[in-house]
Parts: sequence; C-alpha cells; structure tokens
Amino acid sequence: MKYIITGSLGNISLPVTKNLIAAGHNVTVISSNPDKKSEIEALGAHAAIGSATDSDFVNNTFKNAEVAYLMIPSSFALTDYENFQLEVADVYIEALKDSNIQHVVLLSSLGAHLREGAGPIDALGYLEEKLLAFPDLNVKFLRPSYFFSNLFAFGPMILQAGIAGSNFGDTDEKLVLTHTDHIAEVATQTLLDLFTGKSVTNIANDERHPTEIAAILGKALGKENTPWIPFSDEQAHEGLLGAGLNESFASLYTEMGQALRNGKMQEEYWKNRPATLGSYKLEDFAKDFTGAFAHA
Repeated sequence: MKYIITGSLGNISLPVTKNLIAAGHNVTVISSNPDKKSEIEALGAHAAIGSATDSDFVNNTFKNAEVAYLMIPSSFALTDYENFQLEVADVYIEALKDSNIQHVVLLSSLGAHLREGAGPIDALGYLEEKLLAFPDLNVKFLRPSYFFSNLFAFGPMILQAGIAGSNFGDTDEKLVLTHTDHIAEVATQTLLDLFTGKSVTNIANDERHPTEIAAILGKALGKENTPWIPFSDEQAHEGLLGAGLNESFASLYTEMGQALRNGKMQEEYWKNRPATLGSYKLEDFAKDFTGAFAHA
C-alpha cells in the first residue's frame, strides 16, 4: 500500500513511519523542513518537502497515495494558529478530492466533538466535519487526551512557586492523560487494519485528578505535598503569556482550559472509554519529569 504520513518525523509520525516501512509498505513523509529529507530517506521512506498550506504541493503529494495519516502541524512561532489550522484543513480536503486515497486516519483530540469552544481543538472538529462529508471515504478519528508531555510546563511553576495549577481542576473530574508512544501504536494498527466506514477511537493511558498530578510531580522534584491551585481564566491567560506564548496560543489554551473545567472537553470520552488503557502511567512520567529537571 502507498501511505502518506503528515507531521514530519514528530513523536507520533516517526514511529508510525518506521512501523509501516517494517511492514513492507511504500511510505511518503511530508515535512516542511528540508533538513529532514536525508533522515526520512534513511528510514526507507520518500521525503516530500513542502508546506502543508501549499495546495499544489499537497495535491501532488496526495495524488497517487491510497492511505493517509493526517495531523495539523503546530509551531509556537505562528501568530494566528487558528487560521493556520483551518487553512491546512482546507488544503487537506481539496487534496483528498483529487486523490485516490480511500482511507484516512486523522489525529484529532478529545473535545473535537464540540466543534467549537475547545480552543486549538476546534479546527480538528472542523476537519472531522469536512471528512464526514466524503460519502465513500473510510475515516477513523483518533482522539487522544491531554498529552503527558504537556505536564512538563508545570516544572518551573513547581520549582519556583511550589504549586501546580491552571484554569481547570476545581471539580471532581479526573484529567485523562495520553503518551505519544501509545498514540503511535494505535495509529499504526489502525493504518494497517484498513478499516471500513467512519468511526472514532478514544485513546488514553491514565486518568488522574489534577490534585494527584500536582502531588506526584511535586514529589518527583523534591517538593512534597505540592498543591493544585485552580486559576481564573485571566490568571491562566497571563501565565501563558508570561511563559512566552503569544496571544494566539495563550487565548486558545485558555479556552481549552475552560472546556476542561466545565466538563465538556472530556464528556464524550467518559461515555466511550477505551477498553484498554496504555501501560504508561503518571508514575512512569514522574521519572521522566525528574530527569528533565535534574539540573534545574
């Protein structure tokens, strides 16, 4: 089979690419970074170097493929991430119309079912909706939860202020956590299975309350009994700006926190929990967390 992999050689796309090549498939990896070309080719894949917003480039790259793994790339350098996301989504949709692709696996997210009101996830809901409109396209929406890697952002807060917090976590609801390795495993299996129809797969490794997350990560950095402090939206927004995010990302992430706080973000997950959670848990992440801040 001829596969298209978007997302360059990121934390999910790299293992997926390796797995598909190991299974004997023809794989083309799209990357905007020319420096990735030799690394992609060294894996045994074809490198397609260009921007995901370049419609001619994406059209030509999709042309002869049969299966596509789609994700919307991110860069904190973007000053209007929301419009960038929508632009990429529209380019993907137009390219699919002119291609022979019959199967699409989309890296979406919990909260995409809302379609709006979940910050950076809204564009994924938009892309889901567009893909559902293809009558004969087989589509699988992979909806992972909050990435473990996002928890690294709490390190400086714990070390400097002795707390962890955001504009959610003031209810009894647990935060659903996912590791990118587990997402890659599920994505690989889905791409190899050649499913039929249109469906959603929720992906998770762990379910922990923010107070538990704060305590475990605090302990990992030698800060026993680190509390979780629910912030106001204004405090969260200012904190994100202070951490170096631009206005676009700070506003989107603040809105995502609101969706977590009001319970809408994860509501569909609790109705359709995965039969099996990934083996990597918060305690495993705590070891990686300790290592990341060992010299802080």
